[in-house]
Amino acid sequence: MLPIHVDDVPTTEIGQGITLRELPGPSPLSFWVVDFEPGAQWPGIDVHETVGEGYYVAEGEVIEGDQRHGPGTYVVLEPGSSHQPRTETGARVFGYNYPAP
Repeated sequence: MLPIHVDDVPTTEIGQGITLRELPGPSPLSFWVVDFEPGAQWPGIDVHETVGEGYYVAEGEVIEGDQRHGPGTYVVLEPGSSHQPRTETGARVFGYNYPAP
């Protein structure tokens, strides 16, 4: 057992107003928390050529194209997909990446 408080995990700045916390977990999955400040947008198109992604919106709202995802929403992006999330309110999302089958 390895209990971790996510706010104690060091951050990496992804873009203006966006930070990433990488969490431990079983390989080949990667687990993470991303925090968006209000008005932040992912810096460029996030292309998932060889991995898929799933994320859960814990706080705030994430906007993907014309869809708005509020707290409690789980979003899945298949390998080969792309997106550019943004937010007006700020958001915290918990997610993971997985290799293509």
